[in-house]
Amino acid sequence: MAVNTVKAKADWKSGTLVECAARNFKVTVDEPISDGGTDTAMNPVELLLCALGGCMSIVASSFAPKFNVDLKGFSVELEGDIDPDGFTGKNPNVRKGFSEIRYKMHIVSDSPKENIDRLYKFIETHCPVKDTLAGVPVVGTYEVKA
Repeated sequence: MAVNTVKAKADWKSGTLVECAARNFKVTVDEPISDGGTDTAMNPVELLLCALGGCMSIVASSFAPKFNVDLKGFSVELEGDIDPDGFTGKNPNVRKGFSEIRYKMHIVSDSPKENIDRLYKFIETHCPVKDTLAGVPVVGTYEVKA
């Protein structure tokens, strides 16, 4: 199968306000007031947790029939630990991003437990966002315009 290239764009608007777009959809990113933002939207790391939970939810709903799971409800609670001293430069020895992300899937189904276990294991091993967070090279360049 051919590789798909997914594209997105982020445009800084002002302060910590950023407008992100992919395909025909837009989302705003901001920071809480305590971090110098206007608190009008999720910050990037909150959005990352939502991306992980959203991806797991889509995998669950898309593949539940394959594992004979009658999915009546599904949600994911997520949390991550981040030390702001890392990305602000106050402590160069502290990781800049999350040091750990934890989640708990809530599966509502009356299907046999062994089917739900197989679906859970599939989600764990096939969620593209989780796989990306496990380690993928991130490379970049820049250009300057006057």
